[in-house]
Amino acid sequence: MVATALFVCFAVLFVVGTPIGVALGVAGSLAIWLGGLGVLSIPTSTYTGIAKYPLLAIPMFVLLGALFDRSGVASRLVNFTSALIGRSPGSLAAVTVIVSMFLGGISGSGPANAAAVGGAMMGALSRAGYPKAFSASVIGAAAATDILIPPSIALIIYSVLVPQASVPALFAAGMIPGILAGLALLVPIFWLSRKHGFGLAEKNLPRPPFWKSLKEAVWGLMAPVLILGGMRAGWFTPTEAAVVAVVYGLFVGFVIYRSLTLRDVYEMLVESAEITGIILIIVALASIFAWAGSTLGVFDQAAHLLVAFGGNQYTVLAVLIVVLIIIGMFLDGVSTFLILLPLLMPIADRFGWDPVWFGILITMKVAIGQFTPPMAVNLMVSCRIAGIPMEDTLRWVFPLIGAMFVVLIGLIVFPDMALWLPRHLGYVR
Repeated sequence: MVATALFVCFAVLFVVGTPIGVALGVAGSLAIWLGGLGVLSIPTSTYTGIAKYPLLAIPMFVLLGALFDRSGVASRLVNFTSALIGRSPGSLAAVTVIVSMFLGGISGSGPANAAAVGGAMMGALSRAGYPKAFSASVIGAAAATDILIPPSIALIIYSVLVPQASVPALFAAGMIPGILAGLALLVPIFWLSRKHGFGLAEKNLPRPPFWKSLKEAVWGLMAPVLILGGMRAGWFTPTEAAVVAVVYGLFVGFVIYRSLTLRDVYEMLVESAEITGIILIIVALASIFAWAGSTLGVFDQAAHLLVAFGGNQYTVLAVLIVVLIIIGMFLDGVSTFLILLPLLMPIADRFGWDPVWFGILITMKVAIGQFTPPMAVNLMVSCRIAGIPMEDTLRWVFPLIGAMFVVLIGLIVFPDMALWLPRHLGYVR
């Protein structure tokens, strides 16, 4: 009865449009009350859910993304990537993917990156002859790589929920699959562009001078090197790296580019505080749901049922792929992890799956769901910027989904795609 109440209450609240955090908190509180665990466990589990050191990195990485968006790093990266790739049909769309991948290594949020890249690239893509529906599809798909490429807010949340997987290990594990996912998107982009004649006007645009654009973009290019290299060298933890990166971003914006004002800083602080507050409230309320389900044994029972139904690990993996991609259409990566990880980890333990590899695997599944219609969160943002209905993207988005799905299958068949780098760096055995 308690298990039924936990899931039914959450499902009903979710369907009627209750905010995800409230639905998780109310369902968990109801299960605690019905299970006789004591109402004092509700505030206790709420506090312990956010009293985690790695979570301190979230507000800093959110602020860092806003800093690099407003300081002009994005536009300079566009010029440099255009100089690198050249001017040909499909090249500007490819620039969009590469810039989005790079900014994903700063902001760590798919919808936020879709908004930043969409605002910077949508006009340029339209002037170069790309249909708005195609451009919106490319931006939404490119932004999906952001929760894989470090620093990723979703991976930080995963490390909090799964202590066996450290933040440095997850950041290292997400690097190669994230880059491969972005490169895979370039194949259908160039194919579709040349097949339909998109971007022919690019031939008439001057190619930015390489050395000048490199000089202007080098300060932005150094940000991931500072973040990841500093962690690898042992100069600072991932949480401390976020603070160092923010100081670096302020230096670039005020001293190097001179594009930031104190008014900009105030607005970025307000925006970052709002986003961080929302994330942490959801995490805190989801902790009630997770604590109730694990303490009452609900998640273990559900995992045993799924394993018994699926049989072997590959059948269970296939079921999880479908479920996570569908859920990824409706929810961002953080919310998906908070809801499903308490259920999924007993399954991973049952089959002996490496927690770092499993974290990257389910993150990629969620990434695919974020630009899979009809309720793709990234496409919602890019289509809003383009001023088109999501239905217009159906023709273009499915080849992009197929390309990233190939990388997902490769990750299942070759786990070392995720584990080689963290193993080489000494983060996993």
